[in-house]
Amino acid sequence: MMSRIGVALMAAALLVYLAVAIWLAVMFFAVGTAVSIGMGVALIVLAPIGAWALVREMQFGFAADRLGRELDSEGGMPEAESELTPSGRIARADADPLIARYTAEADAAPSDWRARYRLGVVQDAAGRRKDARASIRAAIRAARG
Repeated sequence: MMSRIGVALMAAALLVYLAVAIWLAVMFFAVGTAVSIGMGVALIVLAPIGAWALVREMQFGFAADRLGRELDSEGGMPEAESELTPSGRIARADADPLIARYTAEADAAPSDWRARYRLGVVQDAAGRRKDARASIRAAIRAARG
């Protein structure tokens, strides 16, 4: 429930941001100098790019959450097989063999979104956020196709 409230707040903040950016762009255009027109153009260009990035991130979050809930309801989420650090991460010594095992499982079944998602969860628990996001994106694409 808290994540939905957070998403709603982000969406509201995005709308306020877009409204203020457009209002400021119009005000810059009204001044009429080269610098102010340049600033207005920059706002008109950058505001939609920022909105697009936020919407894409929200789509990723919704899709990842949906797949995670589905996998969890099936009992397919990976279990912690070793001691976790106080921050909740897998200990470095245990991370590499665990990631190698889940990578092999994901590579053995490239169209299985569940295997890719599990790999992403393990990579995230090991602190490899960039790899985890790539794996979960691959799981989302596999689930759609």
